[in-house]
Amino acid sequence: MVGQWEEEVDGEVVIRCYDDRRDIIQMDRVEKSCEIGHDAQTLLSTDSFGDPICRIRNSPLFTMLVAEVGNKLVGSIQGSVKPVEFHDKSVRVGYVLGLRVVPQYRRRGIGSILVRKLEEWFVSHNADYAYMATQKDNEASLGLFIGTLGYNVFRNPAILVNPVNPGGSLKLPSDIGIRMLKVKEAESLYRRHVAATTEFFPDDIDKILRNRLSVGTWVAYYKNDNIGSWAMLSVWDSSKVFNLRIKKAPLSYLLLTKVSNLFGKILSLFGIRSLPDLFTPFGFYFLYGVHAEGPLSGKLVRALCEHVHNMAAADDAGACKVIVVEVDGGSNGDDDSFLGRCIPHWKMLSCDDDMWCIKPLKCEEEMNGLSEFSKMCLRSKPRSSLFVDPRDV
Repeated sequence: MVGQWEEEVDGEVVIRCYDDRRDIIQMDRVEKSCEIGHDAQTLLSTDSFGDPICRIRNSPLFTMLVAEVGNKLVGSIQGSVKPVEFHDKSVRVGYVLGLRVVPQYRRRGIGSILVRKLEEWFVSHNADYAYMATQKDNEASLGLFIGTLGYNVFRNPAILVNPVNPGGSLKLPSDIGIRMLKVKEAESLYRRHVAATTEFFPDDIDKILRNRLSVGTWVAYYKNDNIGSWAMLSVWDSSKVFNLRIKKAPLSYLLLTKVSNLFGKILSLFGIRSLPDLFTPFGFYFLYGVHAEGPLSGKLVRALCEHVHNMAAADDAGACKVIVVEVDGGSNGDDDSFLGRCIPHWKMLSCDDDMWCIKPLKCEEEMNGLSEFSKMCLRSKPRSSLFVDPRDV
């Protein structure tokens, strides 16, 4: 948790824990100076509603470190620790996110100092691994984590984004039934059917399902199916934590937004959905724990996604303008690539350049064989799916 620990480096830079009372105003300036998008043409702005650590508050254990020069904050990093199943073993992993260094203080080693201090915090809380996510074209991030700090790439997920058409309800297939599960039912299905087939399955799935941001879990099935095909997913409402806004985008996207809104009613007659205004603040529904079984399950996954779309479209507040899901970007016919083909999404809004990197934290003697195990798992073929914890989004 946030504490009072601090350390001076080279008599100039101080790394300490974030203090909400003294740092909140300066942290807003740091965030704004480091706004980025997933490519050179797109800039995303984040509104955290005045809470710089909103993205990690729902994790079981978390901290935020800041870098200070004199009385000025020049960088920050966030991290959380949780128990997961990783290659048939129960381990504790630390998630690195929100690394920021203001432009005029870059190339002075502040970023690597922040990461190393966060790794020390991970080890002090018995984490076996540290992992992080970046983009394939982020040369600075890859150079730091892979080139300097010894991380290894182990998954390449794709982020699929589908717009929500306010007031535009999609018609669901009449032969498919959809039912909302109780938390106990959802937990049981996840532990029995998902935990053994996915990486990073959280041991505390019950806490995720009971979190105030978890909208619920739904299962889809064929009303007259003797084969046993079914699918399930859970929904996380990010709009209660932070909002996004596109501040810069390709001209083609801006024109498409204007045209689709101007001729929305006409386009709807041809089954073409209008694009929501993402240039004003918006939240999103994040779909997690997407799982399907049976030869006819692809249609069930799509029906569940359309059901969630209708939920978002029917919301009078209209806070959630897109639906987001992250699946592994593999192309070997595994479960996640199958899901990627079934989940509705707009290619213009989606991206396939996400990259997850991992690093063992403890020395070989302390790891009791986990060090060799980590080398093996990085060489071996990954499991068929990837569980993306909504608390990490």
